[in-house]
Amino acid sequence: MTWVQALVLGLVQGLTEFLPVSSSGHLRIVSSVFFGEDAGASFTAVTQLGTEAAVLLFFAKDIWRIVTVWFATVFEKLTARGRVPLAEQVTTKLPVVTGSGPVGYDPEAEAQRELDYRMGWYVIIATIPIGVLGILFKDQIRTGARNLWLVAIMLIVFALVIAAAEHYGRKERPMEQLTTRDGVVMGLAQCLALIPGVSRSGATSSAGLFLGLKREAAVRFSFLLAIPAVTASGLFSLPDAFEPAGEGLNASGLQLLVATLVSFVIGYVSIAWLLRFVERHSFYWFVGYRIVLGFVIIGLLAAGVVSAT
Repeated sequence: MTWVQALVLGLVQGLTEFLPVSSSGHLRIVSSVFFGEDAGASFTAVTQLGTEAAVLLFFAKDIWRIVTVWFATVFEKLTARGRVPLAEQVTTKLPVVTGSGPVGYDPEAEAQRELDYRMGWYVIIATIPIGVLGILFKDQIRTGARNLWLVAIMLIVFALVIAAAEHYGRKERPMEQLTTRDGVVMGLAQCLALIPGVSRSGATSSAGLFLGLKREAAVRFSFLLAIPAVTASGLFSLPDAFEPAGEGLNASGLQLLVATLVSFVIGYVSIAWLLRFVERHSFYWFVGYRIVLGFVIIGLLAAGVVSAT
């Protein structure tokens, strides 16, 4: 892999990770169409660490609050169990000092703490399916699933799914009304992202829209939901990325590091842009782009310009 290739692929990863267009599909397409070889699943997984670092930084305050509240509440519940009657066991209420002096409860702080506690559980529960399937089908994900025919078809087919979610989703419920059902369904939808061309954010956000979540709420939870799975995938793929075997574009350790840093910077900007975009626009823009790109790739494959494998 040359430095130009590493920089371009890092840029592509940062630009497409959070858009419902499939970053893994775009890395597969760009590396094959412009550079003649596949950069590989391990390169994709490791550079995703850069974009997930961008999520951690962008949502640092929210993530810290969710993590600390979840651990604190779980600890309180465990220590209270057995020595306090069930009806009197600790809830997630957050004690505060009122303006007049006595200790009381702030309803807004209590509601936020309850939401953060539930969010922690939702992310954990929703991560289990993709973790299991990712381990079971890791070989297929790195080989057959990267066939360009499959990538092109998934771009088109899932564009229709996103369009249906945008059209039929009621988009009524805010983040505060997330439920366990939402977490489970969106977690199952995230498993589809194991196939390049589907899009992790596209799958989870579409599931959220079908469930009646507002567009921004679905996208925000989609960002948080991706953190454990993508981080674990990137760390798991590090040995293969630094010691690649077989054909394809092989990046050096330094090239991989620079590509990851580029994806981090561009990814951070992309998060801010997408959150603003979905407040005022629908996903139909991405639907049209996916369909056009899918048919372009099918045309290139049919003409023999690029190889499917």
